[in-house]
Amino acid sequence: MKRTVIIGAVCLVIGFGLAVFLAGNMRSAFGSSASALAGDASFQRNEPEEEQLAKVVLKEMPAEPAPPPPPPPPAMGGVSPVVEGGISADAPGAAEADDFSPSDEDEKPSSSGAPGRAWFPETFLFEPLVVTDASGLATLPVRVPDRLTRWRVLALAHSRSGAQSGAVTSFVGTLPTYVDPVLPAFLRAGDVARVPVQVVNTTDAVVEAPLKFEATGVAVEGAPRTVRVPARGSVVEYVTVRASGPGPVAVRAALGDADRVERSLEVWPTGMPVMQTRGGTLAAPRTVSLSGPEDAQPGSERVRLQVYPGGVGVLRSELASAGGRTSSEDVAYALLLAGRMPELLTALGEPAAAAMVKSALSQKEGRLTTSRSPEGALVDGNAVRVLVAQSTQRALRLSRAPDVASAALLVEGALLHPDNPVLARLGERLAGVVAGAQRPDGTCQGGEGWSLQRLLVATADCAQAVVSAGGTPAGFRRSARFTTLASGALERNRAHVKDGYTAAALLASGLAKGSLRDSLRAQVREALKTREDGSAYLPVATGVVAANGEAPSEAEATALAVLGLEGDEKAPLADLGASLLSGYHPARGWGSGRANRVALRAVVRLFKAPLPSQVRVVLERDGQVVTEGTYDAQALREVRVLETSAAGSAGAHSWTVRAEPAVPGLGYSLALSAAVPWKAEGTDGGELVIRSPREARVGQPVEVAVQASTPAGLSLELRHSLPAGVQVDPASLDALVSEGSVSSWTSEDGAVTLKLPPRGHAEPFQGTFRVIPTLAGTFQTGASSLWVENQPVRLSYVPPATWAVR
Repeated sequence: MKRTVIIGAVCLVIGFGLAVFLAGNMRSAFGSSASALAGDASFQRNEPEEEQLAKVVLKEMPAEPAPPPPPPPPAMGGVSPVVEGGISADAPGAAEADDFSPSDEDEKPSSSGAPGRAWFPETFLFEPLVVTDASGLATLPVRVPDRLTRWRVLALAHSRSGAQSGAVTSFVGTLPTYVDPVLPAFLRAGDVARVPVQVVNTTDAVVEAPLKFEATGVAVEGAPRTVRVPARGSVVEYVTVRASGPGPVAVRAALGDADRVERSLEVWPTGMPVMQTRGGTLAAPRTVSLSGPEDAQPGSERVRLQVYPGGVGVLRSELASAGGRTSSEDVAYALLLAGRMPELLTALGEPAAAAMVKSALSQKEGRLTTSRSPEGALVDGNAVRVLVAQSTQRALRLSRAPDVASAALLVEGALLHPDNPVLARLGERLAGVVAGAQRPDGTCQGGEGWSLQRLLVATADCAQAVVSAGGTPAGFRRSARFTTLASGALERNRAHVKDGYTAAALLASGLAKGSLRDSLRAQVREALKTREDGSAYLPVATGVVAANGEAPSEAEATALAVLGLEGDEKAPLADLGASLLSGYHPARGWGSGRANRVALRAVVRLFKAPLPSQVRVVLERDGQVVTEGTYDAQALREVRVLETSAAGSAGAHSWTVRAEPAVPGLGYSLALSAAVPWKAEGTDGGELVIRSPREARVGQPVEVAVQASTPAGLSLELRHSLPAGVQVDPASLDALVSEGSVSSWTSEDGAVTLKLPPRGHAEPFQGTFRVIPTLAGTFQTGASSLWVENQPVRLSYVPPATWAVR
């Protein structure tokens, strides 16, 4: 299905349900009304006199033959289409969802020429900068996905002088008759699901055709059959799907020759996940011993090898995923990433790519340059522009009444964009906020209940922010005064720095000089630990917190150690770098915005050497090749993943990872995972009790009651596992947040996670929330568990249960 959109606008978003506008030209877009940003059809206008607004027109062009599948994503992860969260257009209310990470369900169309539907993104077009001709028109050909639904088109326009307007329209993607299987996002081994298959007839004649429903990886009962669908009507048929073991599932449903749809899902194991990981660099072949469990559930054994091609690969991967993270720390990191990218690329030996990014971020005649990146380019300039646009809007929203900790994080990233007047003014304003928070004794921030350790780390963060704003005469004077007072505070409190994390944070801030720096470096070196595979890391002592009051991650501590020990000949920098590379994940980076800010800098400083034109990576078990991949110069720019079944891995086995040729800047992470039966085990200072229904009905809310007895003073994460097809009721969870018993909550397929604030002695957590089953059958839950926040410490768990949904 192909349509051509003719439109005059700077931003075009087409999505199923609510699409959230993110402007390409922020100076002109910030005047847009809240209703415009939410996709409301009634826009406020800002029209200077005698100003002609751009025209917005949507046309459906004559039908054309089906186009070929869309090309692979652009070099840096791609922004067209951008997957953007939202709600159904028919649902009550509106919600904003800044989720730009590619969804697992957003599969690319099949390359087969047979008629079939297999590409189902919810938002398929995001164009932040569409330049019109003199008459206000621009043509934008797009491929419409295979999802059969009403699509909403949001267009916002502005003229060169700043006049603004917008419009919303829609079109329907449909077929005369079609089949639509309603599948859950996943199943668990042992599930029996009654899957609805809807058949729709949009014609004026009765349709009678054979309905086929086939699947690999599960057993199907109740198909095929012949269905009779009335004119302008629909029928719903049901098939039973039985999932006996874990693994991928491919589903195909067909209605005669009229329609065929293909979907996929995963069957998850029900046992307790166990995993062993090893990591390092591929400067030479690495052999490690991993012992698989003897009682692994059939089909659950898998091995995953992630290969990190040095600083360039991580940098590219981060640009592709940073826009999908929306906390204040993540927004600060995204601005920092885009602003420092020319410098980082130059340091990595890619001056041409650095020049392209500079050009992409420069401004001409009041707008960002629009030149497209050549195919196969190391970076995609459009991706950089969109990342900055997204992050700028989020930064403005976060900085309306910023706390000092958030301001300190945002300053440096904002000021790295001097050509962007909005960010430049924002950075200068926030720098003043941070400098104003310095106390007479030289420390920064502080408050009731703050430890001296937290105060020193917060002072280091403030110092970095104020120093980054020293580019003007006034900023330089402010920076000199701030660092003088802060250095004095550090010298006076040196004896109270008891842990490696705080010492590393002070070193990375640049406050420590001379003998004080040497003393802190020695303290960090003594705190380092070494893993079995030879990689080194900096552990975080119990009770140590970052400036935000939360326990820092091991990745953040290790990255700070790299930055603080740079230039120290006694420091095991390569081993620390191996730990950082092995702990990297393409979707979430190193886990948080704070960790990402320092870890990326550390990786780039450690791994600057260029990679060979081609590298073969091999994974062996006991001398036999399990999986391998050969990567050319183009592929080496990405984080690569090799994953396969690892049946027969019970007991101790020798695993070897090697690169041909050996590459010091190539990092790897090897993970052997399986699921084993849940066994009774003692609790580690906590007790978790969950009361949930064993029987429920489709569409009817049911209550889940949770009680947790925990040690006092700990921030906790309670992860409650849900069966397939069960959704949470947001209002009931928001009520827990409002009453203060829960700090925040997040939901994902198969689970809801509650963050619990520290509680007093003998003060258990008790809460009730609602969930709604949407699929009939017999379903397994996973285990629910209680963890110490940001630490691999499980206090208690509740084994899986079985739900019967009628």
